[in-house]
Amino acid sequence: MTTQHPQSMRAFLAMAEEAGGLTRIAERVDPVHEIAAWLSLLDGRGPVVFENVAGHAMAVTGNHLTTRAQAARALGVETDRLQARLVDAAQSPLAPRIVGGDAPCQEVVERNPDLAVLPIPTFFEHETGPYITAGAIVAKDTVTGRGNLSIARLKPLGGNRAFIGIAPNHHLAVLARAAQARGERLEIAVTLGNHPAVMLAACFYLGLGDDECEVAGALFGAPLEVVPGRGVDLAVPAHCEIVLEGVLDPGETVEEGPVSEFHGMYERYGAGYVVTFSHMTRRRDAIFQCVLPGYAGEHILLGAEAIAAGLRRSLHRALPSVREVAVTAGGAGRLHAVVSLEGAREGAARRVIFAVWAAVSLVKQVTVVDGDVDPWDPVAVEHAVATRMRPERDLIVVPGVQADRAEPLEKDGVVGKLGIDATTTAADRPDWTPARPPDAVLARVRERIAHQLGAPSAATPRKPPT
Repeated sequence: MTTQHPQSMRAFLAMAEEAGGLTRIAERVDPVHEIAAWLSLLDGRGPVVFENVAGHAMAVTGNHLTTRAQAARALGVETDRLQARLVDAAQSPLAPRIVGGDAPCQEVVERNPDLAVLPIPTFFEHETGPYITAGAIVAKDTVTGRGNLSIARLKPLGGNRAFIGIAPNHHLAVLARAAQARGERLEIAVTLGNHPAVMLAACFYLGLGDDECEVAGALFGAPLEVVPGRGVDLAVPAHCEIVLEGVLDPGETVEEGPVSEFHGMYERYGAGYVVTFSHMTRRRDAIFQCVLPGYAGEHILLGAEAIAAGLRRSLHRALPSVREVAVTAGGAGRLHAVVSLEGAREGAARRVIFAVWAAVSLVKQVTVVDGDVDPWDPVAVEHAVATRMRPERDLIVVPGVQADRAEPLEKDGVVGKLGIDATTTAADRPDWTPARPPDAVLARVRERIAHQLGAPSAATPRKPPT
């Protein structure tokens, strides 16, 4: 790898390799199902680079962010500070900076590109073709000039055309329909091979008109460097690997067929829009990035972290007692949320439950715990439910709620929702003191363990409720 600008994917891969967390696959792999199998079986181990892809000269990489620890390292923070970093970035965005000169992503320029030249994987058995899954898509509202960055799947249709899978309420779909109403077609730029900061920013649930590229800049701690596209009036991340420039036409649709979804099964969404690409720009030695779709670590994490940070930001404004929000892997990174409260008043847990449902339609189950419980620790959360929740009092079941189309149990457009109040109350028992050695003794022994065994000095034994 050559250029390693701090905003490039290559800088992230180099950091992972230096730390011993990068896996290189030198043997020949088939992009049809084999790359997906490798990524599935190596899920959680760190980034993977396939150096020898059958039928292609271009390398493929994936599994960049399969754990919270990997995401935190990519942003230069400790894991317990990851959510704070994401929330801070959303609250203090930095406008992108246009850079001059030859951008790495534009070393090679091709017109009317044939997407078949890219090593696009075919992931799952019953999907109807290969999918671009790591495309961070740049668009803008031509009336306001405000930008948008998001991720959507694309399936090549032959030549320079592709199906694009976006939900009707997705901001990209809203912009496309608005452009159509003005007699226009929406220009887009699909950027591939981005630093994790760009990928995480692209998954944020912001308001229409809020530019996720500005969040990416805040995550870097410096404005995102961008360059003007060669065939579209858009600015794209200068240090990505590949850019596909074209127009999204909501007036032309095509049936998709079965497609994998985050919950791990197939959905059939019917017809979707078509994109026609006029240009492809790329690095000379470009690396093709993919995100393993379905119920896979990176697909789950990208959505979970962004949704959780957005919820923490919105909830804390109205309820300062909100400490942290987790959107869990067990809930497929979309369906289950856990909220921890610090010193909340009576009734706060119920208020939080309904606020989460109002904020994110996909969330089906909300569990509220006290501030001493790590919402990202499934054992700690289950222990809180087991010891602090009375089913006859603390369960909220709401039937017949309007459901998102990706909800796996949606029927006739609705699904039931469940809220769990797993917070302590003095009415249940007056004494919630945990049974454990004195804190001073634990601290003294912890230092001895760290000195003698090299164990982390911050290690803490699992503790019951406080």
